[in-house]
Amino acid sequence: MRVIPGDPAIQLLAAGGDASYTEEDLAKKRNDLGIDRPLVVQYVDWIWGMLRGDMGKALYYQRPLSEELSPRIPITFEIAILAMIISIVLAVPLGIVSAITQDSLFDYIGRGFTIFGISVPIFVTGIVAIYILARVFNWLPPFGYAKLWEAPWENLQQIFFPALTLAIFQMNFTARVTRSAMLEVLREDYIRTAKSKGLHERVVLGRHALKNALLPIFGVAGWSLAILLGGSVIIEQIFVVPGLGRLLIESIGQRDYNLVQGVVIVFSVAVLTVNLLVDLALAWIDPRIRYA
Repeated sequence: MRVIPGDPAIQLLAAGGDASYTEEDLAKKRNDLGIDRPLVVQYVDWIWGMLRGDMGKALYYQRPLSEELSPRIPITFEIAILAMIISIVLAVPLGIVSAITQDSLFDYIGRGFTIFGISVPIFVTGIVAIYILARVFNWLPPFGYAKLWEAPWENLQQIFFPALTLAIFQMNFTARVTRSAMLEVLREDYIRTAKSKGLHERVVLGRHALKNALLPIFGVAGWSLAILLGGSVIIEQIFVVPGLGRLLIESIGQRDYNLVQGVVIVFSVAVLTVNLLVDLALAWIDPRIRYA
């Protein structure tokens, strides 16, 4: 951010559309923002503030970062969590059926669909989704968003399409993981034993195969959240969603170093926390990997 061209002081001085300022005005503004100090000093000052729970101020808006981030965090995480739920609901059945019907026409179609879905960039999926929604369903992204705790149904209508677009990208990877896990489990001895005992196919798949195949799927949940949060940066910009992703794009354009660092910290803490919780949950769910 600090290497690429641009200066937050110039952004502020020219914010009103008037670019007439002197070198003295620019030097004073840089001094007010604290960006005229050496980078090492700025970095140490930022780290010390983070250790004390003070994220600092947004350079462009001149407000505490907590005031800028707090109303946008629920929107982004709501989209990511809803996208994860949708992707699991769509991908797990697809992966299971593809594994059961291995090397059949449905399996080839399913694998081709997932490979194509992984290959298509997420911004292409978002643009195509907007085009279809606008041309076919006469739906355009709203400019204001209702809060979940104030208008749940309206909020769900506004969040669903961005989450669905993210889910379509993520479900392809989840479906392939599900198929691979199911194929591995179906070759185990205990599956053959269950079938030889005369258990119904549905019981063998649901109680024995799927239960063990879900562990790898659950294990990639933390990685999936990182992908979904990264994808939300583009999706929020396309669907005009006022979340952290759109705020990140805006703050990059404004060269607001503090705000960019704040958004990245929120994303990083979220991904690390989810990965830790997933590891702890796996150790609790599967007795084979519990530590003594």
